[in-house]
Amino acid sequence: MKDIPLPISSINSNFIAEVTSFIRVRGLAYSTEKTYIHWIRSFIKYCDYQSRQDISAADISRYLDHLVNVQNVSPNTQKTALNALVFLCRELLKQNTESLIFKKAKRGPKVPEVFSHSEAIDVINHLPLPSKLIAQLMYGSGLRINEAVRLRVADIDLDTSSITVRNGKGNRDRKTLLPHALHTPIKQQIVMVTMLHDRDLDHGFGEVYMPYALAKKFPTQAKGYGWQYLFPASKLSVDPRTDKTMRHHITDRTVQKHVMKAIRAAKIIKKAGCHTFRHSFATRLLENGTDLRNIQELLGHSDIKTTQIYTHVAGLHKSGVRSPLDNK
Repeated sequence: MKDIPLPISSINSNFIAEVTSFIRVRGLAYSTEKTYIHWIRSFIKYCDYQSRQDISAADISRYLDHLVNVQNVSPNTQKTALNALVFLCRELLKQNTESLIFKKAKRGPKVPEVFSHSEAIDVINHLPLPSKLIAQLMYGSGLRINEAVRLRVADIDLDTSSITVRNGKGNRDRKTLLPHALHTPIKQQIVMVTMLHDRDLDHGFGEVYMPYALAKKFPTQAKGYGWQYLFPASKLSVDPRTDKTMRHHITDRTVQKHVMKAIRAAKIIKKAGCHTFRHSFATRLLENGTDLRNIQELLGHSDIKTTQIYTHVAGLHKSGVRSPLDNK
């Protein structure tokens, strides 16, 4: 249950507990919380701070230079660390962070690796259930792996062939399409979830994790069918915050292992993984003439520039440019 926030009382550092509480009050996603806490801990360790009063925004530049010169981190990693430390110093400690000067990590823009359609289908066909259905949703709906495994039964709308993605990256909700080809396997999956949930209820269990203390506000909903995970874990587990025994969702790590094994079985030598399905979804849409803004909405990108990277992949195949070796 690694994507469920731990109780503040379990944190053994008073300052980190304070930072964590501040992050949660701001309503940031739990994934952001974990990332920020990681970089804040690393910053404190690097600067050898002994108390809250020692922390200084003036040391951020030195730390960021260290990340580039010593740890050779990527531009995105350095930017993430910067965001975490600016949040700490400017938002929590009320220090000035306007005059930071540091060496920026440099690396040219990376063109995402994508599967051809036949490659994607080949990998999918090598997968066992439920990883196969999850991969189909990543390729057919553009879901991230963590979005797919966290789907609830109520997030599926078969009537409109749509999926509601809750608390996606940036803590935003969005709608994306549900392929008609997946209606039957999705229905079968929901039947399986219903049977499993009925069995849990018969044994005195059946509650599921609900975010933002909704379980207290709507106590009966925690056992409702709509809130159940579409891809439940095979075993019950204990919620670390409440000590209640619940059924969480399948872990992303489980799916990732299956996908990597399937890629090898399909004899695909590309540097690929679960996220390659999402890249391939966007590329197929572009190749089929879908408007870039629509793709941005389906993917949940906050900036159109992020979506535009796929034009470098799709454009090569649609430009009509021929290699000289192919001329007769």
